Amino acid sequence: MRAVTASPPPSAWTADDARAVTQLMLLAVVLRVATALIAFFMNATFPLDRPEQFTVLGETHLFWDTFARNDSGWYFGIASRGYQWVEGGRNNLAFFPAYPLLMGIVGRAFGGTPADVYFGGIVVSWVASIAAMGLVYGTARLDLTADRAWHAAVLTFVFPFAFFFGVAYSESLFLLGLSGAIFGLRTRRWWLGAAAGALMTATRVNGVMAVPALVWLAWMSAEPTRRGRLRALAAGAATSLGFVAYCAYNWQVTGDPFEWYFAITRWGYHPGATAAGSPLITLLTNLATRPYDYLLTEHAAPYDTLNGIFPVVMAATLPWLWGRLGVGYALLVAANLALPLSSGQFEGLGRYSAVLFPFQIWLAAVMPAPARPLLYMGYGVLYIVALTLFTTLHPIF
Repeated sequence: MRAVTASPPPSAWTADDARAVTQLMLLAVVLRVATALIAFFMNATFPLDRPEQFTVLGETHLFWDTFARNDSGWYFGIASRGYQWVEGGRNNLAFFPAYPLLMGIVGRAFGGTPADVYFGGIVVSWVASIAAMGLVYGTARLDLTADRAWHAAVLTFVFPFAFFFGVAYSESLFLLGLSGAIFGLRTRRWWLGAAAGALMTATRVNGVMAVPALVWLAWMSAEPTRRGRLRALAAGAATSLGFVAYCAYNWQVTGDPFEWYFAITRWGYHPGATAAGSPLITLLTNLATRPYDYLLTEHAAPYDTLNGIFPVVMAATLPWLWGRLGVGYALLVAANLALPLSSGQFEGLGRYSAVLFPFQIWLAAVMPAPARPLLYMGYGVLYIVALTLFTTLHPIF
């Protein structure tokens, strides 16, 4: 099929679309509540794989603690005490600022206690998740019929690692920024695209990998005039301002604009250390040649498989995604997979894949309607498995 390179005219948006957005945002609330209840049930039923690192209320609470695991503690530290640089050691500069700053603002509005700060993070995640549901639909609607765009949005939010959108993690805010940037740039709402993109690049380091794709999408959506092209390029480039601002902050505090990168490497995580894709090749080789032995004898194998299965599928389908939706979306997905894969590790690959909603747009575009129930069933089963592992402190980060 011919690649989509231009957006429909504004008149293509209808009252039915507005109703669909309302329904989807309500569905996002239902999904958040249902996920919280399932996590509570799993936390009350299954033993923890390792001791709790911290608690929301100061003591173990089987419901509230499911919202705050692993990196949530680092976000809490930034939100409550700010950045703390330890020269030559591990420090929280590895975490980009947009999410913990908003977490702290909302937490102080609640009262400022440690529990309030965690509640602030939950509120930020839920609000961003609900708003992103509408923006994902709006973005999908630029290329798809209303029915298929609806499924693209739902698939994004029932993706097996989409439970991260409701906990004290930055994924939902990243998704909000990315979807807002694409929607704004493709519909020539340049200020929306630039502001949302800047929010995205201030949320996670992965955001900067999306900038070339955003510039391309802006260029392809611009009016074919010199003024139109310049405005598009300016808006696309402005999406990097969140990243630039954080580098400037690092420079001011430490004397090195890339101290955030060195902070990341002190956890043994080295982006760019290996050829992109080689971890996936290793995973596929193990699963193809010795699946039983691999899964039973290597402790990380089940978690690596769960984290790696979707990057494998996304990487394999890139040519078809390119052909259906264009080079911009294919570049965005490829670049955001290449950065974590180049570290040689599988840690975080599942949640990094969760925000790559152009894959879900493509899936909704090509999936025959009779096959949808099977896809939703598969997503749902893996969603509960991954949520249970995260909740019970298995190494799903």
